[in-house]
Amino acid sequence: MVNRVVLVGRLTRDPEQKTTPNGNSVCDFSIAVERRFKQEGGQDADFFRVTAWGKTAEYVGRYLAKGRLVAVDGRLQSRRYTAQDGTSREVVEIVADSVQGLDRPSDRTGDRSPEARRDPFADADAEPTLPASAAPVDPVADEYDPFAEGN
Repeated sequence: MVNRVVLVGRLTRDPEQKTTPNGNSVCDFSIAVERRFKQEGGQDADFFRVTAWGKTAEYVGRYLAKGRLVAVDGRLQSRRYTAQDGTSREVVEIVADSVQGLDRPSDRTGDRSPEARRDPFADADAEPTLPASAAPVDPVADEYDPFAEGN
């Protein structure tokens, strides 16, 4: 039997991270996954509840937020519970084994330092510079030819 789910979508709300009485981290969030084809008069996305545990939950709670694009790898799980009004309900959710952020975080203010929010690729268009010790090599001065006969 195989129970495997791989989804790519956007978080619909900020993750809710908690710690169980046993000290385990758990994080609940939901994602919207766009459909390839819109249904006439219907939704163009499916919404899924996701639960992550342990280190994965800590990662999600710390680094991901509403609107972020994520890949979720996990399994489907169904459970039944009794609602406050006394009715029996069943939910199907994804228990994540792995969650990966696929886009860069926005430059939100918050508890992250300016250095953590700095874009590491901001200077990607700048001309690369060589250190002073790396002088260009004159190809004529370098007479060693590894493919020449007799070397």
